[in-house]
Amino acid sequence: MLHAHTVEQVRAAEAELMARLPAGALMQRAAAGLAAAIVDFLGSAYGRRVLLLVGSGDNGGDALWAGAMLARRGVHVEAWLLSERVHEEAKRALRAAGGRFVQEPATRPEVVVDGIVGIGGRPGLKDDASRAVKLLHGVPVVAVDTPSGVDVDTGELDARGGPSHVEAALTVTFGTHKACHLVDPAAQACGSVHLVDIGLDLPEPELEALQPEDVAALLPRPTRDSQKYARGVVGIRAGSAQYPGAALLSVAGANSGLCGMVRYVGEDAVAHSVREQHPEVVGEGRVQAWVVGSGGGESAGEELKAALEDDVPVVVDADGLQHVQPGQAAVLTPHAGELATMLDAGRAEVEARTLHFARLASEKYDTTVLLKGRRTVISRPDGRTRVNTTGTEWLATAGAGDVLGGLIGSLLAAGLTAYDAASVGAWLHGAAATVASDGGPLTASEVALALPDVMRDLLA
Repeated sequence: MLHAHTVEQVRAAEAELMARLPAGALMQRAAAGLAAAIVDFLGSAYGRRVLLLVGSGDNGGDALWAGAMLARRGVHVEAWLLSERVHEEAKRALRAAGGRFVQEPATRPEVVVDGIVGIGGRPGLKDDASRAVKLLHGVPVVAVDTPSGVDVDTGELDARGGPSHVEAALTVTFGTHKACHLVDPAAQACGSVHLVDIGLDLPEPELEALQPEDVAALLPRPTRDSQKYARGVVGIRAGSAQYPGAALLSVAGANSGLCGMVRYVGEDAVAHSVREQHPEVVGEGRVQAWVVGSGGGESAGEELKAALEDDVPVVVDADGLQHVQPGQAAVLTPHAGELATMLDAGRAEVEARTLHFARLASEKYDTTVLLKGRRTVISRPDGRTRVNTTGTEWLATAGAGDVLGGLIGSLLAAGLTAYDAASVGAWLHGAAATVASDGGPLTASEVALALPDVMRDLLA
């Protein structure tokens, strides 16, 4: 499991560790990891040109110490000090190693090291830092711990817009991930994220991301004496004459082999199309979970009401979301526009504060909420949250959410909790999209077809 901790948790852990270490030892650990990552990024050390942007915080000190280590390996290191108050010992070390201090670089460096603002900084950049970032636009940036200017604990950006934060190609973070490394929109500014272990003893996090081994451990598996009913039965109440494809795609997501049976309930013509493409799908009967809403149109409210009468977990998507009441559903799967309507907010506001609004919706509706996006956020009412890191930009395609809803329903029917079903479903959905895409365009149907291969690899 990939864990993300808050600034407060990190600072407490650092203070506890520094009390047991010689003075400056923790910063040396961080700087050594940073220097190694910069060399890996460059591909070599001797003769390369690196510029440090240095602020007053510990990230500036990390940058200066790393710069000294690089200079001793033959790197041409220059430091642009953006504060009158910087880490003096690290500054002396860089000068002693042959590093130079400049007002601004005479020649463009190969890499800029962002040590402007520490993890306690507020969103946005001061004018001098903003000017430096603008001047160096186009040079790859390695950010120290987090890109300067982002909100570390929320993943939000400065609402004023403009060059208010650093866009990194690589972020080297220490001890643990932070929310900004996982949550959009700040995660988009981080580039690749490299974690350096500096020995912190951290508490249980409220934010995490599943890794392949976690998903493999959670996948439902049949036993030797399993039969189809024991493996779980999921029911689909989706699609309509106006949107018959939603029914087919929801069923395709559910019919990926994770549960024992799929039932479809809907208009006769739609049901006929479903069974033509999926002959193993049967009609109405007992289920362990329902999926409602995708393409449901005007009948979505009635379908939700009928599903709730069975007193089993219900996944609600799309048209069903406008009819759901707090405490009714197991999982809600809105995109930003739908969640904005549910919370009487603006879509742009939701997209700018995904972590905040996912948690707010989960608390309001007293259920697990999956907010779809490039970095899908899954939150439960107690505040525990997961961010999904699988997927591809090609997954932004019509019908992909229908496949996801059916997949989550099958995991619920197979016995996973709502939180795990939503998290595992999002991970598998993104991984299947990556496989199906292979770097190019894809359709929602192809995502569903790729699911068994992804699961087969995990189980192997």
